[in-house]
Amino acid sequence: MTEAGTPGVSARQLERDAYRRRRARTRAAVAVVSTVVVLGVLTAGVLLSPGWPRVRETYFNLGEARSVFPEVAKAFVLNIRLFLVAEVFILIVAIIVAIIRVVPSPALAPIKLLAVVYTDVFRGTPTILVVFLVGFGVPALGLAGLPTSLFWLGVIALTLSYGAYVAEVLRAGILSIHPTQWASGRALGLSYGKTLRLVVLPQAVRRVAPPLLNDFVSLQKDTALLSIIGLVEALRVAQVDSGRTFHFSSYIVAALFFIAATIPLARFTDYLTVRSLRRENGI
Repeated sequence: MTEAGTPGVSARQLERDAYRRRRARTRAAVAVVSTVVVLGVLTAGVLLSPGWPRVRETYFNLGEARSVFPEVAKAFVLNIRLFLVAEVFILIVAIIVAIIRVVPSPALAPIKLLAVVYTDVFRGTPTILVVFLVGFGVPALGLAGLPTSLFWLGVIALTLSYGAYVAEVLRAGILSIHPTQWASGRALGLSYGKTLRLVVLPQAVRRVAPPLLNDFVSLQKDTALLSIIGLVEALRVAQVDSGRTFHFSSYIVAALFFIAATIPLARFTDYLTVRSLRRENGI
């Protein structure tokens, strides 16, 4: 039986569709109400706490925030530059290390060992220690040709640290590709290298794109660690202003810049994750 005006659609199907719409509206309403209640309770708890007036004056002073905003904004451009430059070098290092670790060539055994040591050491060392070691250790060597610019020392430190993480993500992506893909490439007459470059690696990168973007979200935040070697980026400017005024509103301003930069990338990561799941499930 079909309903007039909707040829080919049964009355039962129309009832189901209407039920799904009602359920969706109900769930959305419950989510909105529960969110408003929880946020309201948390906000009231903070605003009614005995120490809130002092916290507001120290951390959320609008006058202080407005005065330091231009300086933090100008310094945050350096954070963006560090992120973009380091990201390129991290991808280069990570791809090389990942490929070395998956290539089944006995002649590469020494290089494979170095790649394993590199990933183990730099994944196990906190990034802040890598920044210390590179930022102060490399100039102390006094060797000709080594960079002395704080910018490039910071890029090197971030590349060494994050290159190890990203290399393991890419290696996992390569190993997740089914062996038939390798066999198909070789059956078409492609060499091992061309099969890896043209068949396997593109699939691996698409598969691990969400975790890769998560690593780059962390990288964007960790550019603030370079303030410890003297780079005048957003966090450093906030520290200087806080030391001068004894207010911490500058830290809130710097935090807002980092949040504004990372949220779009995080949402894009979520979008890619959902799209990947839908593709795998055939939705």
